[in-house]
Amino acid sequence: MTIKNASPQADDEWALETRAVRSGIHRSAFNEHSEALYLTSSYVFDDAQQAADRFTNREPGMIYSRFTNPTVTAFQERLAALEGAEACLATSSGMSAILTVFMGLLKAGDHVVAARSLFGSTVQMLTGILARFGVTSTFVPLSDLHAWDRAVRPETRLFFVETPANPTMELVDLAGLATVAHDHGIHLVVDNCFCTPILQRPLELGADLVVHSATKYLDGQGRVLGGAILGSQALVMDSPIYQFVRTAGPSLSPFNAWVCLKGMETLALRMEAQCARAQVLAEWLETLPAVTRVLYPGLPSHPQHDLALRQQGGKGGAVVTFEVAGGQGAAWHIIDALRLISVTGNLGDTKSTLTHPSTTTHGRLSEEVRQAAGITPGMLRLSVGLEAVTDLQRDLARGLIQA
Repeated sequence: MTIKNASPQADDEWALETRAVRSGIHRSAFNEHSEALYLTSSYVFDDAQQAADRFTNREPGMIYSRFTNPTVTAFQERLAALEGAEACLATSSGMSAILTVFMGLLKAGDHVVAARSLFGSTVQMLTGILARFGVTSTFVPLSDLHAWDRAVRPETRLFFVETPANPTMELVDLAGLATVAHDHGIHLVVDNCFCTPILQRPLELGADLVVHSATKYLDGQGRVLGGAILGSQALVMDSPIYQFVRTAGPSLSPFNAWVCLKGMETLALRMEAQCARAQVLAEWLETLPAVTRVLYPGLPSHPQHDLALRQQGGKGGAVVTFEVAGGQGAAWHIIDALRLISVTGNLGDTKSTLTHPSTTTHGRLSEEVRQAAGITPGMLRLSVGLEAVTDLQRDLARGLIQA
């Protein structure tokens, strides 16, 4: 395939909004305007020699959609342009992206240092799956750079973080953490799901790899699952990471790639609008007697507010976590009183969602682990969508006033 009406030189000069719409466009012989969806499992070769050359990487081109597909390639190129990455590898979900990184870069006897504030499934993967294969993990306070430094062992291979953390909204100084990691010869892997490259680009701050759940903001409408790994060509494509996807097959489907590709066209607009609504709602929640604490980086009350302004493009993001008096009973009462906001574990949707982390997304963790991560029974995670703020306030107030 050839790229028409675009060039690498122009792509480097484009603003993020333009890249989200124009990067990764590959037009076929029909010269279609919208990106094509290639629903095929395999590709036809001109002759036996070409087939052999493709399979042994002597000739570039499509081979099999488990690891080469034009629609998936377009998604990868567009997201790489947004993150400022040399390479992007798409996967079937955010968790499969994380698994692929671990399986590609770790072996029995290796050690991972991770933030204790992580998505519950990531913690389960480290402690319940990788541990069975001889990989050990140490969990440290996310923002404490000295704790990361002290946790390093001779066998430590990776630092893994989310920033902001799910659901506590704690941040880490990525540039500082990258320095700690690289002083020890360790790779820093950052889950950038909450911010997206519109707000935060970890590679520019020193991270070695970025992972995404494309299921969230990249799609933006809660339609499909997807994931991605981004970084240098050497670390992503010329490494065991790519070989794991090619062999094991945790691949992004062409249809899901196409949906996320179209979703990214409005990513900058959605993030701007959803962050603005989240800021208003966070400020409003702080005024309510039933709310004991609001955790939102855009608020001056957030302990890392200044870091958020520097690291996240001056925005707090589109997720607001808050705690209510009365613990789980009060939190569930607020959820059950909702009439507009969706009760679901997903986030990053144009529809606002409310989640009780301690009994859902982090429910498989022990009480001790949840407490160490700062996840309390009265905590609620609000992913702010595109509804009118007044309607969202009215829906939340129904339960909050009664609480």
